[in-house]
Amino acid sequence: MLAVLPFEVALYEAAGVPVAFVGHPVLDAVAQAPSREEARGKLAVPPEATVLGLLPGSRAQEIVHTLPVLRAAADRIVGSRPGTRLVLALAPTVDRALVERLSAGTPPVTIVPDAHAVMRAADLLLVTSGTATLEAALLGTPMIVCYRFSRLSEAWVRLLVRVPWISLVNITLGRSVVPELYQRAFTPEQVAAEAERLLASPAALAAQRQGFAELRSLLGEPGVGERAAHHVLALAQC
Repeated sequence: MLAVLPFEVALYEAAGVPVAFVGHPVLDAVAQAPSREEARGKLAVPPEATVLGLLPGSRAQEIVHTLPVLRAAADRIVGSRPGTRLVLALAPTVDRALVERLSAGTPPVTIVPDAHAVMRAADLLLVTSGTATLEAALLGTPMIVCYRFSRLSEAWVRLLVRVPWISLVNITLGRSVVPELYQRAFTPEQVAAEAERLLASPAALAAQRQGFAELRSLLGEPGVGERAAHHVLALAQC
């Protein structure tokens, strides 16, 4: 087994499965991400503007469940912070027309097919739980992690899950570094209130970035694909 997260190693070892930690592929995925200045230039955002990034997910069902809440929360944030720019990362697996319909409103949301540019340009991200949380953390952008699923899925999750977090950032670090709002807590009011708390507190934002630096050290080094290939070739030669 080639493990991509550090805590997986002990789990497989306990089960008697041969395992090697190779690092997480997002380390290579973010290697070519633009700088903050480059990202803001690409998105035509002034250096002094506050940017709120929206990452509503990569599947249509996620978009339907999360984007209306994120849009409503963003409206509240802009209401208290006039001039805030709203930028949304469009996943290649999602229909743009669906995203445009669910994100319509004033002020407008700029939709771009470059998640890394959105992550780099933003001062704060509202992001659906998933691999994007690791990417954003590696790029150093503070975030609020959001999610909503069906009641049936929630019942199964409560039966099976043994950790108190849903985001890969918190799970990997083993503690709460980024706020998580999901199910009943995932409301426009609570998302906006948490965003206001973070944006008003340089210390809270710095605490997240400090956790992200620790996370980077846990995830390994770039070159994940090459290390995995070496393990596969070594097995093939046995």
